[in-house]
Amino acid sequence: MNETRMQSRARQRAGAKLGFYIHSVVYVLVNILLLAINLQTSPGKWWFLWSLIGWGVGLICHGMSVFWGGKVLDRMTEHELVNQRKKK
Repeated sequence: MNETRMQSRARQRAGAKLGFYIHSVVYVLVNILLLAINLQTSPGKWWFLWSLIGWGVGLICHGMSVFWGGKVLDRMTEHELVNQRKKK
């Protein structure tokens, strides 16, 4: 892999990680706001948990795709390259 391609790939992976970190911060801030609204409007009912759980599942999936998905993609790409070289 040449230097330009490695830099491009590294920048792409770093961007994906940054996107996950931003997503995490927004998740925390919005759910704190929803908790505050929940406590002010209906303290006996914990409706903010629906957002916390539902969005949390999405956040976990996002994290898995960023931190594990890249490695899986790299292995699959290498496998395909090996297969293509065998066909030649």
